[in-house]
Amino acid sequence: MNYIWENILKKNRKKDSLRTCLKLNYLFQDLSNRELDLVANIIHKRTFHTGEPVFHQGEIGVGMYIIMRGSVDIYLHDNQRMDQQEKIFVTRLEAGDFFGELALIEDNSIRTATAISQTESLLIGFFRPDLLEIVNRSPSCGSKIILRLSEVLGRRLIETTDRVSELGKELKELQAFTNEESLGNKTPFT
Repeated sequence: MNYIWENILKKNRKKDSLRTCLKLNYLFQDLSNRELDLVANIIHKRTFHTGEPVFHQGEIGVGMYIIMRGSVDIYLHDNQRMDQQEKIFVTRLEAGDFFGELALIEDNSIRTATAISQTESLLIGFFRPDLLEIVNRSPSCGSKIILRLSEVLGRRLIETTDRVSELGKELKELQAFTNEESLGNKTPFT
């Protein structure tokens, strides 16, 4: 008899931990308990093994992932050296982080990086068809998610623009220094 109760309690704990993970995620934090249940019944959970790719740069993306447990490394490949498998480490994401969200709004989105599970990781997949189903079933819930998604994408665009500006300034400084060196404008020692 205890076995039956343990299964019921474990099932509720799993549901609560999934709902907690979703509630802590920026995209879903404004949802009511009923809306969280709707999302929890639509999303997909999958375990990735250490070193297993979640997706590769250049593939068509269909959605985003939330890290429920574990960590995922993000890499860029040099497009001219893809055959040599040279990759540039970008960042390590951990429990609570999410990635790939551009695929939720862009039809036939091309992955701009490669994601590889660094450890045994449990990921929540939230895909474009899932979002469209939520929008159709509960427009209010869908609107809340899309609004948060827009905020995330806007923030990331601003961060990217700022970083490109910084790199542009660094490049100009480097070019100016290189031009001075090539022209022989060195200050003589006295």
